[in-house]
Amino acid sequence: MPSQVHVIALFGPTGVGKTAVAVAVARLLRERGERPIAISADALQVYEGLETLTGVASPSERAQLEHRLVSFLPVDSSFSAGSYAELAHAEIDAALAEGRRPIVVGGTGLYLRAALADLDFEPAPPDGPSQLWTDEMRRPTLLAGLVMDRERLYERIDARVREIVDAGAREEVLRAQAVGAGPTARKALGFDELLRGDVEAMKQHTRNYAKRQLTWMRKLAGAQLIDVGHRHPSEVAAEVAGLLEPQSARRAERPKLPPA
Repeated sequence: MPSQVHVIALFGPTGVGKTAVAVAVARLLRERGERPIAISADALQVYEGLETLTGVASPSERAQLEHRLVSFLPVDSSFSAGSYAELAHAEIDAALAEGRRPIVVGGTGLYLRAALADLDFEPAPPDGPSQLWTDEMRRPTLLAGLVMDRERLYERIDARVREIVDAGAREEVLRAQAVGAGPTARKALGFDELLRGDVEAMKQHTRNYAKRQLTWMRKLAGAQLIDVGHRHPSEVAAEVAGLLEPQSARRAERPKLPPA
């Protein structure tokens, strides 16, 4: 590959626009002669039948950038971060062996770490440190965290909830419930709220989750935080792609995150 970085990780709170940026990054990489592939790091996008609710890349987006580890499990199946880690490692290693550039995309913190690092999923001793946290990546990785002003993010979340409800998310939930959705699938943001038909509660739940995601992002060592603000995905993608260049290897100034 033309850069010492092997893997790009794009992450951020729900509603920040990760998929659009990933597609734009992939377009720039193809112009450089690379063959990118996206690997989802989302705990709930693995379930078939909940694509609208969980924000799986649209058919149009997937036509522009192949996405792996999405929509492959029935909703009555259980799934764990440990199981995901095995699959994600295999996908990343296979992509690199084929000369492709993996772009790990997601907002589930544990799944992102599971994809990029070797974690110990055994319970930690009572007085011992958690083994679900490490700054050592399996492969040289660019950690690109997408952020924006909290108020604007919440506005985007509210608009996104309205869009996915209009697109049939409640019908997805009702179908999943009818076939016996398991406890893991039911953790999808908005699942229980849409069963009750309470869209406002879904908005609040999603905003609260985004706040926790931003708090987690502050703890991730080595991350380049990129303020997407009102910028077009192609502009953000150009900044991400620029970080792959040798002259961009020094740590960029981290934008200030909105207060918790």
